[in-house]
Amino acid sequence: MLTLKNLSVSIGDKKILKKITYTFEPGKIYAIMGPNGSGKSTLAATVMGHPLYSVSSKSKIIFNKKNIDKLSPDERAKSGIFLSFQTPLSLSGITIYQFMRYALTGRMDPLEIRQKVQEFAKKLKISEDMLSRSLNDGFSGGEKKKMEVIQAAILDPQFVFFDEIDTGVDVDALATIAKFIKKMHSPEKTFVIITHYNRILKYLKPDRILVIKEGMLVKEGNWKLAQVIEKKGYDNL
Repeated sequence: MLTLKNLSVSIGDKKILKKITYTFEPGKIYAIMGPNGSGKSTLAATVMGHPLYSVSSKSKIIFNKKNIDKLSPDERAKSGIFLSFQTPLSLSGITIYQFMRYALTGRMDPLEIRQKVQEFAKKLKISEDMLSRSLNDGFSGGEKKKMEVIQAAILDPQFVFFDEIDTGVDVDALATIAKFIKKMHSPEKTFVIITHYNRILKYLKPDRILVIKEGMLVKEGNWKLAQVIEKKGYDNL
């Protein structure tokens, strides 16, 4: 589904990712782990086409057998890639209903959008009152992350990066989010969970764990690798 070939990324003179080659297969859940500043979020942002990052001319990003190196972020999103925000922004005066109507103009009926928002909100234990408020304005960390998950569910992309979807989330909200993500997943979708911690992975049990350290892919294993990291840290990898 998504293949990275010799992915090297930099900001100015600082190289962040170094020659990462990997293929993410359809129908699997992956986790990307690593120390702070190792390049985990940079990888996701680069795949989405963030203009801050310079990609080496020798690198290739291939999605569904098509090279997407030259596509803009919105074109990559339309092709079926989604990236959640680590720190979702507040949108004053815009509700989740309005936001999703704008994103799905011409693709989904407004009534259907409203019904889906309400359906997913109920499963994520979000009150109707919150759906009528400005998106993320005054929301807790867990509430913001739940709104990110709702957006991913309604947009229904093939490939999803959940970037630190567990950060700032309490234990109960984490269990709710993880359960919802697991039900969202299907044989046609690929999910990548970027995280520092094992706690969400205990619920999801990803097919593969990738460890990025100092911009390089240094280790790969099954979900039990996260348990080893939790006990021993990254220094021994």
